[in-house]
Order: sequence, then C-alpha cells, then structure tokens
Amino acid sequence: MTFPLEPPFDPPFGAASDDRGDLAPVEQPEDRSIESELRPSSLSEFVGQERLRENLAVFIQAARDRNEAVDHLLFTGPPGLGKTALAFIVSQEMGAAMHVTSGPILERSGDLAALLSNLEQGDVLFIDEIHRLNPTVEEILYPAMEDFKLDLLIGQGPTARSLRLDLPRFTVIGATTRAGLLSAPLRDRFGYSARLDYYSAEELSRIVSRAAGIFGIDVNLDAALEVAGRSRGTPRIANRLLRRVRDFAQVEGGVDTCVTQETACFALERLDVDEAGFDKLDRLLLLAILQKFQGGPVGLETLAASLGEDKGTVEDLVEPFLIQRGFLDRTPRGRVATQLARDHFGIPSNPNR
Repeated sequence: MTFPLEPPFDPPFGAASDDRGDLAPVEQPEDRSIESELRPSSLSEFVGQERLRENLAVFIQAARDRNEAVDHLLFTGPPGLGKTALAFIVSQEMGAAMHVTSGPILERSGDLAALLSNLEQGDVLFIDEIHRLNPTVEEILYPAMEDFKLDLLIGQGPTARSLRLDLPRFTVIGATTRAGLLSAPLRDRFGYSARLDYYSAEELSRIVSRAAGIFGIDVNLDAALEVAGRSRGTPRIANRLLRRVRDFAQVEGGVDTCVTQETACFALERLDVDEAGFDKLDRLLLLAILQKFQGGPVGLETLAASLGEDKGTVEDLVEPFLIQRGFLDRTPRGRVATQLARDHFGIPSNPNR
C-alpha cells in the first residue's frame, strides 16, 4: 500500500505538552463540533458503562413519574469517556433545557448567581471541571443544591443586607477528572456519584462502527476492531483515530472506499500508534524507565525532565493509561516499569535487582 509523501502525515507527538496528537485524551478544538454530531441522544444509543446506564434509566423514570427534576449527579473518570454526553442525555430524556458552564469560567459568585437566577423548573445545569470552582463560588452553590435557595448580598458596608431567593427545582450535573480535588461538602450534595471506566475493545468497535455510519464511510468489522484495540479504552480517541484512518483510505482509494484492516493498520502505524495503543510519548516514557533508570523506581520530576515534558503532562495524560493497563506502577519511591512493559519491548529483567 502506498500513499503520496507530500504533504507529510507525521503527527506532532511530543511537540508540545498540551498537544499529543490523536491519542490526547483531552478535548481538542476540532473535536467540539464533531463530538456534538457523534454524541448519542438517548441512553439506548449510549454504548458501554452498563451499570451506570441502568441506574440512570431508573432515576430518570422515577423522576418523570413524580414529575420532579432528577437528583444532582456527579460523573468522574478520565477524559473522553462520555461524561458530557451523559449530561446531555439526561437533559434529553427529561425534556429539560441544558445550561453548560465550567469551573474555571465561574470566577466570581455573581457569575454563578446569574446562571442560577435564569434557571427554570427542571432545567439541567452542567458544570464541567467542577473541581476547579472558586471556593467563594462554591459557597453560593451549596444552598442552591441543597435547599434551592440563592443567597445574595445587597449593598456594601453597614447598609449591606442579605437576601434569600427561591429557586425552581433543577439538576446540577458535575463532571470531573480529579474527584479527589472536590471538597467534601460539595461532593456530599450530589445524590448519585458514578465513575466512568475505560471501554472494552468490543464496545469501542461498536462506537467506531456507529461513528463511521454518521461520517458516511464503510468500515468493515476487522478495521473497526483494529482502531478500537489501539484507542486506549477511550471513545474520544477511537473517533479521532477513525477520522485519520478515513483520510488515508480516501487518499488511497477515493471517498467511497471501504476501510479494511490493512488500511487501518497502515494508517495507525503511520500515526505512530502501536498494537497496545502506545503513542510516541508512552514508548519514550517506558523506555526511559527501562533503559536509563534500570526499570525504576524513578521520581516524577526526574522522569519528566528526561523526556523534556511537563510533569503535569506525564502525571495526568500519560501515566493513567499505563498504570490502568499494568505497564507502570507508582510506588512511594517513584515510578517502576512492570514485567508487562519489559515483555512488550522485549527487554529482559535486570539480573542485578
């Protein structure tokens, strides 16, 4: 299989700490409109997270029967697993208006007060990155969630007085990748908290096939499984890789070409994504531990410096997947590459350890 060499197709892996190409689990600007198009509109369309979907179906049906708003919901877990999609589905299933914001945007208590005062009965307020709420803003949210009251301070100095306004019953849906950073008072005000887990290859292949249908491209089952198997258990990455595989297939055979496993393998290898779902930075990290530091342990700052990367990138974007799949361990003394990592790269165990 051949492809024209110009323009170059080399992805910018490792080019910047916040740009990891197609395997960056965080949302990229180009993803926003596409993810909106791919977003499922009902629980029946949502693939994976079976227990969570079943529970949400019960909560939504019960709220409908009582003609009430759904209780406040908190979704946690790594980026790209569908927390935002589930928030939109809850609003769709309840026939409620959706108001979207994020923790970093709400800098002052007045910002949140303006949002809350515009809510209507049954509305859904979705707060992404809720762990990044300003503490003063968070204080406004407590009575709003618990008592559906909005406390305002009118005036300044000796003439200042407090005013408590009634709010309609509404639903707060929070999403966070760092549940441990949530304050206990805020976390306790959610009626149901759920963690989203990584997806299986079979689930991701169904997501890839559905996305291919929306894109209007033909992808056979083997190709869908190939893309799914290299997507790090994350739907956002699977959909992003599918778009790049589509590009290679289109250049080779035209718009109507069926994407085969051969095409998918070739494209993914050109994208520097191996069979385990590792990209260039994953391999550099593991090889640095194995070859430079004899398998570890090695401290985070030392490891990040050896890679020329920010330690936040290593800790938040690289390590979670490697740890979850058993290639890396965090110990009190530092990071350690596991036997699974040695086997992947064909590096024998250190006889001196």
